[in-house]
Amino acid sequence: MSTKTKKTRMSKSAARAEGAARTKRAREAAAKPVPAKRLSALSAAAKVLADAGKPMRAKDMIEAASAKGLWSSPNGKTPEATLYAAIIREIAAKGKNARFRKVERGLFEATEVA
Repeated sequence: MSTKTKKTRMSKSAARAEGAARTKRAREAAAKPVPAKRLSALSAAAKVLADAGKPMRAKDMIEAASAKGLWSSPNGKTPEATLYAAIIREIAAKGKNARFRKVERGLFEATEVA
């Protein structure tokens, strides 16, 4: 047998110690509190539109999401343009199952899926 094909064997006590360490790490990971997941700009916009019940522009959705504390821009210069593009991509990708519907140029409303 060459050195490449030899398998390393662990003693039973070493295997037990490794298993115990692995379960200890698993318990510690399970005990840590999970931080609340932040909403994305797209999810915040869907929530804002659903709550508003009327069509809104991307800039208005960004302002409303910030005012409600749902989402804040990470110092982006044009978050409304990013949101607009994301909404258009979702409509193109999901079609009838999208959370948004384009009412007219620059104006979106929530669908019943949201």
